[in-house]
Amino acid sequence: MTVDRHSIAETDSLIRPYIRRTPVIEVDGADFGLPGVRLSLKLEFLQHSGSFKARGAFTNLLRREVPPAGVVAASGGNHGAAVAYAAMRLGKPARIFVPAVASPAKIERIRGYGASLVVTGERYADALAASEQWAAESGAMPVHAYEQVETLLGQGTVGLEFEEQNPELDSVLVACGGGGLIGGIAAWYGRRAKVVGVEPEAAPTLFMALEAGHPVDAPAGGIAADSLAPRSVGQIMFPIAQAHVSHVALVTDEAIIAAQQALWNVLRIVVEPGGAAAFAAVLSRRYQPQPGERVGVLVCGANTTAVNFQ
Repeated sequence: MTVDRHSIAETDSLIRPYIRRTPVIEVDGADFGLPGVRLSLKLEFLQHSGSFKARGAFTNLLRREVPPAGVVAASGGNHGAAVAYAAMRLGKPARIFVPAVASPAKIERIRGYGASLVVTGERYADALAASEQWAAESGAMPVHAYEQVETLLGQGTVGLEFEEQNPELDSVLVACGGGGLIGGIAAWYGRRAKVVGVEPEAAPTLFMALEAGHPVDAPAGGIAADSLAPRSVGQIMFPIAQAHVSHVALVTDEAIIAAQQALWNVLRIVVEPGGAAAFAAVLSRRYQPQPGERVGVLVCGANTTAVNFQ
């Protein structure tokens, strides 16, 4: 199966009964100190399980044959919550491995969906290794957060939906972790819109891969480490990124926090650090739109307990 527009459109039809069509709002950049900038924000954090990950999770469980042992996934939190939610909806057993860095909000969400939860290791790579061992022992079907064609196809439906809602976009800014979301979106848009990745300076995974010409191990730190800090980007998404991602903008942790605060102050939107990263690139001017450019921004995750804004 190829990650392309045809397969993404087929996937959208398959998962449509199980996912939300998340809204898009048009924002005047002047409200954020960005005069002359028009922004189109896709509020994908309103998706089931609190992030875009539900799309890839349902695609895996609906396109693949789930064994009696159920499914297993490793996650910084959002993917695990999505797989747990999809498994609950479809009546399948799920076991989710998360690292110690996973936020309490994400851990509680996974438990709330009835999955068996294992907290192990310090980073995503540790949880992934433990999940692979469990899959080998139990016969459960692994659902990878980004290194799986079905995952990319599901995440690509975000791009399909965004283009339907605003077909005039010149550019789309997407936060990057392992690359499932930006890989799927870039496969959908091709070169019809400029797709720009956004990563924390403390976890420049796709940035380093594009510089090297292949996926490489990168630092995995920063405030968004539970969602945007894998060891490296996926092998499946990387050729798509090489072909269709314009470039990667890097943002500081301080810029991400400022974006979270701005989204709350102006729009009363609460999002997790990873969910605010793409917006942080515009707000901090690490991505500077050209005059008249129509900019789309994915606001992609809201699994956080950090709501103590004044």
